Amino acid sequence: MVSEFRVIDTGLREGRANIAFDQAMIDARLEGLIPDTIRFIRFPPTALVGRHQALSQEIKLDECAAKGVGLARRITGGGAIYLDEGQLGWAIVCDKSALGVTDLGGVTKAICEAAAFGLSTLGIDARFRPRNDIEVDGRKISGTGGFFDGNTLIFQGTVLIDLDPADMLGALNVPKAKLVKRSLDDAASRIVTLKELLGSAPSVETVQNALLKGFEEKLGISCVRGTPTQAEEEAAQQLYDEEIGTDEFVREVDNPDREDGVVSGSFTGAGGTATAHVRLEGPNDHRIREVLITGDFFITPPRIILDLESSLRGVNVEDVAAHVLCFFESANIGLLSITPEDFAAAIEIALKLRKPQTLGNEVSA
Repeated sequence: MVSEFRVIDTGLREGRANIAFDQAMIDARLEGLIPDTIRFIRFPPTALVGRHQALSQEIKLDECAAKGVGLARRITGGGAIYLDEGQLGWAIVCDKSALGVTDLGGVTKAICEAAAFGLSTLGIDARFRPRNDIEVDGRKISGTGGFFDGNTLIFQGTVLIDLDPADMLGALNVPKAKLVKRSLDDAASRIVTLKELLGSAPSVETVQNALLKGFEEKLGISCVRGTPTQAEEEAAQQLYDEEIGTDEFVREVDNPDREDGVVSGSFTGAGGTATAHVRLEGPNDHRIREVLITGDFFITPPRIILDLESSLRGVNVEDVAAHVLCFFESANIGLLSITPEDFAAAIEIALKLRKPQTLGNEVSA
């Protein structure tokens, strides 16, 4: 039996309002109040950080304020992105079983290959590039990411229809490591737009139809146009007012390594970069007081990071690696390329930066 997906277009909305609607859709799908849905999304100029990223480290806050670029925090993981009217966003919210794949890696591959197939009908050679990009001749035309919340999947992506790279570079702090890794002179050469590839920018409707064609043919689903419900709109407004639209939520993780007594360490693996910000306690700083983990990784559900951070409080530093591995063994989670060892490595790198005098007799003897 072919699964039927509702298709809605919520038009151009302020960044935080868009994220709030995402969460409202997830909540409604979890409660069985809406069908499996594909949503098309558009943003005014907006810089978005991933759920676990440090805002000040990823975004050029002064430049964004000067240029009127909005700030928002996604509910999905991954890296910081810049969006404006020249890009089309899309989101799939559905039951975990609707696509016939139930692990995050498999879901990512299936959806990205379907989206790439759809975009290729426009006359380009779009292909999935693990872990979560769609590329044309090695240049990124779409980034994606998602997670499971119980039995509900949310998976999001963007398509670069038209973009001035200067706007993107003016809003984001692009790590030099990413450029070196790909042997690129600048971040602009890493991306490509449909306008550049086709000679002119196709309409938003044309791109939507191409994506839907790919989803239908490759995911084996049926797409039916619909509209948002009043309940979704009301729930999104409440989420915006109480959480996602607030500065507190957007700045929830800001610049932790500038705080007194914090040591930070980063580890980059195939699944992204994890950074651990650690504060210690005890006579010889031998015990974890608190840990904050940031980065551009994907993990499902996202709140598992909060659980990991909480579980590390009071753990002796020599037991950290074993504790992290044990935590992930007992948790029912999904990882996209990043591993438990990556998180342990980031924390251990931070611990190596402890000041020598904090080690007490161990160093002074």
